[in-house]
Amino acid sequence: MNYKIIGTDGKTYGPAGAEQIRQWLAQGRVDTRTAVFVDGASEWTFIGLLPEFTKEKSGSPPVIASLKPGAVQKTNGFATAGFVCGLLSWVCCCGCPFNILGLIFSIVALVQIGSAVEKQEGRGLAIAGLICSAVSLLLSMGLGIVDLALRPHNIMWRLNQF
Repeated sequence: MNYKIIGTDGKTYGPAGAEQIRQWLAQGRVDTRTAVFVDGASEWTFIGLLPEFTKEKSGSPPVIASLKPGAVQKTNGFATAGFVCGLLSWVCCCGCPFNILGLIFSIVALVQIGSAVEKQEGRGLAIAGLICSAVSLLLSMGLGIVDLALRPHNIMWRLNQF
């Protein structure tokens, strides 16, 4: 029977025979948590779960039943939305509501990425969206305050309109 393993470098090695796997176990090059694919099997498993190799290493086998190598990590959608809104707050010169939405989406993304069971990509996007949105919001507020300070009569005129 032939086996393929995934090394610690993420590369697939094999096919190798059972004797070669036993040598690698004895040398410490693989252990019970090393992912292995047995010819004819439908999915990857761990060496520690195969009965032909349980004698070589003592200790309990890993709890995880299978491994799907090359699983694609998905980018958090809120991170992407936060980044896009942060950029739109600068590009469209419309600041609001894009800067506020960018802040909300980016914060939600960072919380989700930090607490996700499955690893998600997008932390950098969320941080960039947060920074773009925050700077845009601060700039908008600052320009509003400067406008009020330079033209105080406008606020009085606007209040008289109601």
